[in-house]
Amino acid sequence: MFFAESFADRETQATEYLVLPYDARRKSRQRVTLASGEEMGYVFPAGTVLRQGDRLLSGDGRVVEVVAAPEALLEVRAGDTFQLIRAAYHLGNRHVPVQLGERFLRFQPDHVLAEMLVGLGCAVSEVEAPFDPEGGAYGAHAHGRNHDYRPARGGSSTDGHAPGHGPHRSPAKIHEFK
Repeated sequence: MFFAESFADRETQATEYLVLPYDARRKSRQRVTLASGEEMGYVFPAGTVLRQGDRLLSGDGRVVEVVAAPEALLEVRAGDTFQLIRAAYHLGNRHVPVQLGERFLRFQPDHVLAEMLVGLGCAVSEVEAPFDPEGGAYGAHAHGRNHDYRPARGGSSTDGHAPGHGPHRSPAKIHEFK
């Protein structure tokens, strides 16, 4: 088994692939099985979410591409832009992770939310697709699609706008890995 504790540039050629659903990609440290069947562990600061296309860099120089696994989701479509924006507002107001797409929203199954959206005049259907929701304002506001408190290229994890990742945090320890 080998370990990854840092990210490679997204343009770096990957030699391995890690396919995980969203809930597993939200774990900042875990042991996983790559598409090849080999085991790998990774340890990142708390709050790190692995995103579709991220490249993990192992200590021995291997690059592993993160792939969002297809999973059961609900897809919201609306008759016009206003309806879709209204649906996004109501989902965001409930702090639901939402993937934004061209004329659709996707979120993890929740029958109560689905009924609310139908009541707002939206069409809600079940789909199977990779889930890569928005990372939130603090992870994306200054760096485009750089999500979930990871520093921008050349940035530092001690940047003042990176909540919880300042110099007061101790580095992750492999022996604490579970």
